[in-house]
Amino acid sequence: MAIRLGDEAPNFQADTTQGPIDFHTWKGANWAVLCSHPKDFTPVCTTELGAVAGLKPQFDKRNTKVIGLSVDPVDSHHKWEGDIQDVTGHKVNFPMIADPDRKVATLYDMIHPNASETATVRSVFVISPDNKVKLTLTYPASTGRNFQELLRVIDSLQLTSTNPVATPADWKQGEDVIISPSIPDEDAKKRFPSGFQTKKPYLRTTKQPA
Repeated sequence: MAIRLGDEAPNFQADTTQGPIDFHTWKGANWAVLCSHPKDFTPVCTTELGAVAGLKPQFDKRNTKVIGLSVDPVDSHHKWEGDIQDVTGHKVNFPMIADPDRKVATLYDMIHPNASETATVRSVFVISPDNKVKLTLTYPASTGRNFQELLRVIDSLQLTSTNPVATPADWKQGEDVIISPSIPDEDAKKRFPSGFQTKKPYLRTTKQPA
């Protein structure tokens, strides 16, 4: 069954390049990003894993843990890590799940038979501290992921999880946000002392809350 936004992220136990884990225990009270890769030693995934490794300080700043997954075993992952560092200059600094029996891939609906009956599609799940799925993305095998966009989305998810706001198209950290239509103007004046601009009765913008 497909995982939908707001569903609890399924828990699992698995071997990884950093030892066995229980997913919910490993994740703890952090945000998490789970990324699947079709298989080891594939060109697009090699560039992706290096990119993620290079962005680890950015994920750390957002209290977000990253974990990868491929259907290959741990020893294959370790060998692949050498190639990733050679190609991208970044040492892999997050765990990679070994999923040879497709247990995790099945839990997260990562096998799409019309794309491949054996390899996982290029999926991304962003999971909040309460283990709820907040974002799902699925890319074709030929298209590498944009991890700067993923950071942007995490910024939005974290901001909107604690404030009654939404983020407009192409929003970036520090830009104006949209006040929830459910907040009356009088309450909005109290909640957003910097003021707000009414562009339409249902569209009010204000400075990003601190």
